[in-house]
Amino acid sequence: MKRMPAKKLRFALAGNQNSGKTTLFNQLTGSNQHVGNFPGVTVERKEGKIKGHAYAEVVDLPGIYSLSPYTKEEIVTRDYLIDAKPDGIINIIDATNIERNLYLSLQLIELGMPTVLALNMMDEMRANGNTVDIEGLSTCLGVPVVPIVASKNEGIHELVDTAIETAENHTLPTVEDFCSGPVHRCIHGVAHLIEDHADRVGVPRRFAATKLVEGDKPMAELLRLSQNEQEAIDHMVLEMERELGTDREAALADMRYQFIEEVVAQTVVKSGKSRERSRSVAADHLLTHKYLAFPIFLGIMMLVFWLTFGVIGQPLSDLLGEGVDFLNGAVSGGLTALEVNPVVRSLVVDGIITGVGTVVSFIPIIVTLFFFLSLLEDSGYMARVAFVMDKPLRRLGLSGRSIVPMLLGFGCTVPATMATRTLSSERDRRMTILLTPFMSCSAKLPIYAAFTAAFFPKSAPFIMMLLYLIGIFVGILIALFLKHLPFFRGQPIPFVMELPNYRIPSLRSVGMLLWDKARDFLQRAFTVIFVATIIIWFLQSFDPRLNPTSSEDASILATLARFIAPIFLPLGFGFWQAAVALIAGFMAKEAVVSTLAVLAGTTVDALPLALGEMFSPLAAFSFLLFTLLYTPCVAAIATVKRELGSGVQAGLVAFAQCALAWLVACLVYQVGSLIVS
Repeated sequence: MKRMPAKKLRFALAGNQNSGKTTLFNQLTGSNQHVGNFPGVTVERKEGKIKGHAYAEVVDLPGIYSLSPYTKEEIVTRDYLIDAKPDGIINIIDATNIERNLYLSLQLIELGMPTVLALNMMDEMRANGNTVDIEGLSTCLGVPVVPIVASKNEGIHELVDTAIETAENHTLPTVEDFCSGPVHRCIHGVAHLIEDHADRVGVPRRFAATKLVEGDKPMAELLRLSQNEQEAIDHMVLEMERELGTDREAALADMRYQFIEEVVAQTVVKSGKSRERSRSVAADHLLTHKYLAFPIFLGIMMLVFWLTFGVIGQPLSDLLGEGVDFLNGAVSGGLTALEVNPVVRSLVVDGIITGVGTVVSFIPIIVTLFFFLSLLEDSGYMARVAFVMDKPLRRLGLSGRSIVPMLLGFGCTVPATMATRTLSSERDRRMTILLTPFMSCSAKLPIYAAFTAAFFPKSAPFIMMLLYLIGIFVGILIALFLKHLPFFRGQPIPFVMELPNYRIPSLRSVGMLLWDKARDFLQRAFTVIFVATIIIWFLQSFDPRLNPTSSEDASILATLARFIAPIFLPLGFGFWQAAVALIAGFMAKEAVVSTLAVLAGTTVDALPLALGEMFSPLAAFSFLLFTLLYTPCVAAIATVKRELGSGVQAGLVAFAQCALAWLVACLVYQVGSLIVS
């Protein structure tokens, strides 16, 4: 029987980006968290209980390369480690790239906390004919080292047992000093000078001294040094720089890497070249080619859309739609046979089953699309997309780091907006927040699928790709406009990223992502959309005096919507049903399709025919453009308000998006009408 500790244990999980940190977090906690293979996927720290150890929690911190406070990720990680003082640190490193990963490890060890090193991707290390002396590495670093393969759940139990034992016994690193010569004298001189201040704020002396030698301003502010103390430190640093002939940051970096080289030389045997790296470099000659990279990306996305809407997703969606129609007919027949009140029967059949069922029928399309996107992401290709897009983004006045939240925007605007917290510059962050909504989110897919099936069935993949490209193009135009405004003038922050090796996507990771998307979609279908369809049904079924009405034109809904519908006349859909659907879209974009289905009183299979009676092909495309560009949803606006810190600014953003959507849709419809006539 396992002994329960006297208190709960909390571990911090830290490591470089692309080291397998989030994969390990999932293995430790059983969390249904998505695993990505491009930098920046871990935006905020995430927590979970370690499986089989309810008293032990692990906090997944953002992927970083050092504890210097240059990026938001580094600040989040550093602040948590210093302020929360976890019971232990699990530092995951990539065994195929030990030299780079150990740079962060040395800084974590300097914190003087119980630390365990998780040496990940040992399968790749062995496959390349390379070996690591685990005991020797542990001796050199002064902390336990456990070899693991996080993606295959190898070594995880040993890692957990070692981490818990280290934390319970409060076993601290036995090696504290990695420096020599002038750097050694400087760090130890500063540590002696500030020991009282470091003890007062609870920061390890060695760590605080190293940061002060680096010129770390937040650390100096935290310690509240006197002017004389700061001058004494500056003098010691100046002496070190003169003796070494280099600046303070380079001196510390050289010190760490010199120590790392000695450790690696003693403990790592490299008898073969990394096959994964060789394959990745060969593939990148083509996939990141100066001229071919972007056409290849467009080609891959066209293939994804063709498979989703032409081969796999749409046929499965049609099949599910037939099932919903069968359920609708069976329930309707059963309620009629039971002589249930016609109003109640209408609520269940015309309101709930038709509205919710219409949205649910699009799940296969959502899952299929994200299956292919997950393969691209987990394989490492999306990191190449970020690399390729860095230069074009800089011309628009954005940092290449902005590509991460913008890519997330194709899934959902809410986490994409939150992901802008990783951007170092407030200018870049605000600009990216304004552009992210133009990346078409997955909630709009049911609208696209319904309208393309009704009006453009033979060219559905092309129309889908066109809509996504139009959203990107409009975002580019907005960026070009914004960068000339006084508030957005200036240079974007430089973007540095590492391209991970190409890897075969983990089926578990892909499966978890698909489950998350399907679960989120179903939750929205049976909550927000469920409520919306009932409200729409009620307003459609009763007149202003709350009497049941057989004429939609006399309903409460029609009466209210007639005041709004004229706004959309220049766009080609100035009838009240379209206006109501767009208003419902503010709650959730999927509600646009369910609302149209309820208002049309049709089955899922007959929805394309019903839409064909409401819209002309040109008006349908205008409607698609409007739904593409107008405000994503209430949740997205609430997130924008929280990130910008102003309800007024969020309101202006929503209004500007609606106005822009109206202008673009109006322009396309009016010009198209002239061409057609």
